[in-house]
Amino acid sequence: MTETQTAPAPAADRGESLAARVLRIALTERVVLLAVLLVVVVVWFRVLGAGGYLVAPYDVGYLGNALESMVPFALLAIAELFVIVSGRGGIDLSVGAIVSLAGMAFGLMVGVWGWPLLPAIVGCVAVGGLLGAVNGALVAYLRFPALIATLATYYAYSSLALVSNANAPISTPPVVDLHSLTSNVRLPLLPPVPLHVFTILLPCAVLAWVVVSRSTYGRSLYAVGTNDVAAAYATQPVARTRFTAFVVSGLLSGVVAVVTVAQFASARPDAGIVGNGMALPAITVAVLGGVAIQGGIGRVGGVLVAALLVTWLNAGMLLAFPEGSAGSRYQLLALGLVLVLSALLNTLALRRYGRLS
Repeated sequence: MTETQTAPAPAADRGESLAARVLRIALTERVVLLAVLLVVVVVWFRVLGAGGYLVAPYDVGYLGNALESMVPFALLAIAELFVIVSGRGGIDLSVGAIVSLAGMAFGLMVGVWGWPLLPAIVGCVAVGGLLGAVNGALVAYLRFPALIATLATYYAYSSLALVSNANAPISTPPVVDLHSLTSNVRLPLLPPVPLHVFTILLPCAVLAWVVVSRSTYGRSLYAVGTNDVAAAYATQPVARTRFTAFVVSGLLSGVVAVVTVAQFASARPDAGIVGNGMALPAITVAVLGGVAIQGGIGRVGGVLVAALLVTWLNAGMLLAFPEGSAGSRYQLLALGLVLVLSALLNTLALRRYGRLS
């Protein structure tokens, strides 16, 4: 007789206690952790609202309207995913400035030069891609540190946006009419949701997922970000891959420029740089979504859930701290804490388990 052979349990599961397993899942499966935190945030603010501690109901209608502010940051966080995953300290501080400059170009095309809408959208996205290509050339081919290169272009693009129309917004009737692109739509069993969640965010997110997860370029991007020396020995086009990541970041910033012009019903030269700008929140959302700052690790799904979590957290804080700008100040505090915590979680996951997903 022969005894039935049983395959040994995976090393990560043998002798692992329930607490250790929960810790491993929390650290390595970022989407699971974010989904749990999302439920906690929604339930917490619902409880506060029921107790009369919020100035307005934290209901599904409010949460649906809050998605309007999610779209730009989610798209820019996906843009940061491409750049950060490409490795070598990749980061793009210029995305907000690209939004401003491409948005002004879009305003000129539609509101001053009289272009039809579709060619103007294509032109705006192309401007964003061109500005991203400048970043890519500096980093990938001239070997500038990404932090220095994109900080320099942040200043240059911001200045060009401000002087493009003498520091004045473009609010002509054709531009004002673009606001209809971001109106709310009603769907069965759902609260009113901004139209551009379906027409812009979801198509861009699906396309980004296909590129990074199902394409030859995506495999090259992760290989270069993990170890560019090994990738070069494996005949991967290291410089071209990293250059393309910045081009994609610029293209997505151009898409965000279209969204912001439509949201504001005006092309504003400071749209992406006013206050603390769009770049730092986008980087925070990307890191919270599991994009490792070391490069080579990151998922589009994690970034989207992180963007939703931050959006609904900020929406709740605005109701909890209504006095003047107190809500906004606490949002900045929360954003800083989230960035530190998410970076810490990424580091712990990589050190303890050698992986993050």
